[in-house]
Amino acid sequence: MAHILIVDDEINIRKVVREYAEFEEYEVTEASNGMEAVNLCRENDYDIIIMDVMMPRLDGYSACKEIRKSKNIPVIMLSARGEEYDKLFGFEIGVDDYVVKPFSPKELMARVKAVLKRNSAQNGAVQQDKYVYEGLEVNISGREVYVNGERASMTPKEYDLLFYLVKNKNIALSRDKLLEEVWGYDFFGDDRTVDTHIKMLRNSLGEYRKYIVTLRGMGYKFEVL
Repeated sequence: MAHILIVDDEINIRKVVREYAEFEEYEVTEASNGMEAVNLCRENDYDIIIMDVMMPRLDGYSACKEIRKSKNIPVIMLSARGEEYDKLFGFEIGVDDYVVKPFSPKELMARVKAVLKRNSAQNGAVQQDKYVYEGLEVNISGREVYVNGERASMTPKEYDLLFYLVKNKNIALSRDKLLEEVWGYDFFGDDRTVDTHIKMLRNSLGEYRKYIVTLRGMGYKFEVL
């Protein structure tokens, strides 16, 4: 049984989400602000967090970044603001999905299932691959990337995207294919998500961004000679 942490300062939202989550037979813990969520995550393990952005004491983005310092727990962010900037910022700090209020509790549960499924598949996959391209070292089994000897700091999805590109080097990959394989076939999003993460990944790789080639009108490939 998956354990969900619901973080929102609005008690009615927590109540509704809890009701639907428990109907799906999830174990549920609640927090009313970001600081409480951080403290709970220091003491307990959760399978996924559903967290509001705007909260007293500590906002959702700051809480997510603090939690990610010690634990890699999937996060679905809730927000009354649906601007692209807010979504992109969420993805940059490693948020797994983004839901705009008002939302359908049934759709939220579908997103929870999708994120849990992707996370379980990624954690269960055993990889024994290490690749070196000039000063770029990619260790898939250890989930580590080094750029000129320094360990790169990337979001979980940047790692997943790079690993998939490297494992399929010199193969043209469409945006739809990347969405299906990296985010999951049941991901609720569009191909702009791929472009955003490719941009973030290129920034993380510095001079070795040259290996990620854009295929106009199609997608990307990790190109090595």
